[in-house]
Amino acid sequence: MRIGIDIMGGDFAPDSTVSGVNLVLKEIPETVKLVLFGDKESIIRGSDSGFDFSGVDIVETTEVITMNDHPYKAFFSKKNSSIYKGFHQLKTGQIDAFCSAGNTGAMMIGATQVVTVIPGIIRPSIAARIPNLSNTPLLLLDVGLNPDSRPDVLYQYGILGKTYAKNLFNIEDPKIGLINIGSEEEKGNLATKAAYQLMKDAIDFNFIGNVEGNEIFTNPRCNVLVCDGFIGNVILKEAEGFYNLIKNRNITDDFFELFNFENFGGTPILGVCKPVVVGHGISNDVAIKNMILHTLDVLQSKVVENIKIIANND
Repeated sequence: MRIGIDIMGGDFAPDSTVSGVNLVLKEIPETVKLVLFGDKESIIRGSDSGFDFSGVDIVETTEVITMNDHPYKAFFSKKNSSIYKGFHQLKTGQIDAFCSAGNTGAMMIGATQVVTVIPGIIRPSIAARIPNLSNTPLLLLDVGLNPDSRPDVLYQYGILGKTYAKNLFNIEDPKIGLINIGSEEEKGNLATKAAYQLMKDAIDFNFIGNVEGNEIFTNPRCNVLVCDGFIGNVILKEAEGFYNLIKNRNITDDFFELFNFENFGGTPILGVCKPVVVGHGISNDVAIKNMILHTLDVLQSKVVENIKIIANND
């Protein structure tokens, strides 16, 4: 297996990404080869901290898509950038998965227009794991890719989330919930009301009904929470905000440490033809390490292949 890493992506790249690779090389099996896309000199400087070059291949690039670049224009104009070359090798099968903490918009362009969306998938989604007091394995989607989602898209998110939960949580029949402002069937805006009507008769997944915001971090009653990207992103950013608030007040709590994004590293894009994981822009070396490990989990779980099977059957 070959996993591509964008060495130039992230607010603290390339130092954080090179250090993250150095950390993860101590944890991945020998059967996994890391392919580093970026400035060769920056990567070589990692040898000063004991970098093991036997575990990596380097694809040298001379351009960088920055966080301030226009995603579409930069992706197609900077063809010698780490993100562009990474997606080209992913499409052609030279690598099996690709991850980056760089420009999220450019990552989306690469995922949807180069790797492309799985036929049958209306809109891909970004998914994130959410800690909760009941320790229920919980996936939230969408968390920012599609701010407005039609009812049929929300229904399909239930299928995507179910497939992820089965393959990565090892739950045979995951429970699917719809985020709403009330538990009653008639609650919500037009999109969620219509989505509820589709989902309550679902034969594709086990729908448990509406889930309110005050359940998410305590006892969500389900394994997958479905919402549009606007709501999902607000929830995710709110969780990050509360974690930072607690840290700034010097409060130590094991549960709230679960909200540290470093522990998860990145979020997969579900619904595209190859495994792609997007990391947080402010990722440090530990977050980069965990982004790579999560990419390996997504690759080994074969969740992409299983989504293709489901989409083809539909």
